[in-house]
Amino acid sequence: MFLRPALFSRSLCTKDFQPLPNEVLTNETEQRCRQILARNPLPQKVSAGVLVTLCTSQGAPAFLYTLRSSKLKGRHKGDVSFPGGKCDLSDRDVTDTALREAQEELGVRLSRSTVWGPMKPITDWTGMVIVPVLANIGCLDDLAANPNPAEVESLLTLPLSLACASSTRGYTSFRQRGRYAYTLPVFRLPEHKVWGLTAMMTDSALSLLFPGSYCSVLSGSGTR
Repeated sequence: MFLRPALFSRSLCTKDFQPLPNEVLTNETEQRCRQILARNPLPQKVSAGVLVTLCTSQGAPAFLYTLRSSKLKGRHKGDVSFPGGKCDLSDRDVTDTALREAQEELGVRLSRSTVWGPMKPITDWTGMVIVPVLANIGCLDDLAANPNPAEVESLLTLPLSLACASSTRGYTSFRQRGRYAYTLPVFRLPEHKVWGLTAMMTDSALSLLFPGSYCSVLSGSGTR
């Protein structure tokens, strides 16, 4: 999917989602997702890797995000993001990239065993090929994260049950040259919003975790 600057309008997604059990991040779910993700072909050239971080926070399954420091340079400073960055020549693969970037941002070393697999690549409007890598990093209280203050202002969580709720979810419809171009999801946190590529990755992860139940606004979303 190519993302390009465009005019847009906002609207809410109104479909409600049934309450989720806290046991959603089970071994059965992990094995099913690993099998699906193993079938995803990776492009020959990958620009960046992002760790789509599942965790358990206060006993509930959640996404873990970073709030990027407002002191960073570039258009994404102050954004809600997953840990990630550009590939390095020392990285064996995109999983190494995502784990290395997560270690640099979160201040913890994560094992490759936490990774479920690479998701479908996303090509942004600059031409960068970005591969989201889904991982379950476990209980947040046990993680003892020590975020890098040069990159991360704070850590944020979004319970999966709230991520699927109509009060949290929305979408942005983009127009180009006066015509509808595409729709992207938006997820609302109490004081922030998850948008852009991070919202796309969140949406695709939910489609993978809840097949047949989660209503994605992305055509062809997910990893099936």
